Amino acid sequence: MDFNVKRLAADAGTFLSRAVQFTEEKLGQAEKTELDAHLENLLVRAENTKQWTERIMKQTEVLLQPNPNVRLEEFVYEKLEKKAPTRMNNHELLGQAMIDSGNEFGPGAAYGNALIKCGETEKQIGGAEREFIQSAAINFLTPFRNFLEADFKTILKERKLLQVKRLDLDAAKTRLKKARMADARAVAEQELRMTQSEFDRQAEITRLLLEGVSSTHAHHLRCLNDFVEAQTTYYAQCYQYMVDLQKQLGSFPSSFSNNNQSSVSGGASISVPTIPVSASLPSVSSGHSGTAASGGFNELRSSNGSRKARVLYDYDAASSSELSLLADEVITVSSVPGMDSDWLMGERGNQKGKVPITYLELLN
Repeated sequence: MDFNVKRLAADAGTFLSRAVQFTEEKLGQAEKTELDAHLENLLVRAENTKQWTERIMKQTEVLLQPNPNVRLEEFVYEKLEKKAPTRMNNHELLGQAMIDSGNEFGPGAAYGNALIKCGETEKQIGGAEREFIQSAAINFLTPFRNFLEADFKTILKERKLLQVKRLDLDAAKTRLKKARMADARAVAEQELRMTQSEFDRQAEITRLLLEGVSSTHAHHLRCLNDFVEAQTTYYAQCYQYMVDLQKQLGSFPSSFSNNNQSSVSGGASISVPTIPVSASLPSVSSGHSGTAASGGFNELRSSNGSRKARVLYDYDAASSSELSLLADEVITVSSVPGMDSDWLMGERGNQKGKVPITYLELLN
């Protein structure tokens, strides 16, 4: 019991000494030992790393899950160490709605069949999005979170301990200045040597931890590469799914209309990779002109001749046998025996390849 009381009294005296030293420093009545410039720079870099890591994490979480209520729910489940319930994402919900409506209208009907195909593609995109979110969470968010919750907390703990050791050192310096008697000076000098040694040792520990932030930056750079790779894969999958869907819709009867023809053909072209909106469907026109256009292609096939055609939308060739197109350019088209009825052979100078008829308008 006596030992505990003495220890408590000693701790209280040390705490009081630190409080007095801190207050006098704030009032400008006591000297303060400054950290060396290198250590100060390391402290500033660590704090900046912490702040920007938090900000990047927050915005990434918003990107992966825009719904704040769902983010809160996932956070609660994570703290409870329980698995959050699996739910369909927006693409999957839209896809399911399209499939259900397509089945209601009838898979045998053109509109119902198109809805089902679109719904299946939306579900594929939803699955790709789920894989992207999972990859980003594991390879990007988790390392960032580990830095904030483990590495930086250790740095913060050692930095606070360094501050305590500095206060002890400066308090010892103050007591040495105030000592008058030889015995008191000897005790103060011994205390100063001890506090100086502890301060130097803690400064070295803190410096080593802070220099480790460079390794953190290198690790986060690798995580950033993984994140970009996951995004690239995700967007490439989505693009391929939509290209495949366009080709499927392009095989539908030409009696369907494209309600966006005027806006697509008259607006600015989409940057590469170009994905024309509903480009595989023919243009809006009256029943007479639509029949005439269809008749023109039929006439071209039966005559085995060639005609000039204007390109309605940009088209990226999916294989070496196809010809890429630019909106509003004029090419020569002809029919080849045995070719699918939805395609013609296009020529532009020395370039030659298959082109989809739904991207073309025959010229007189």
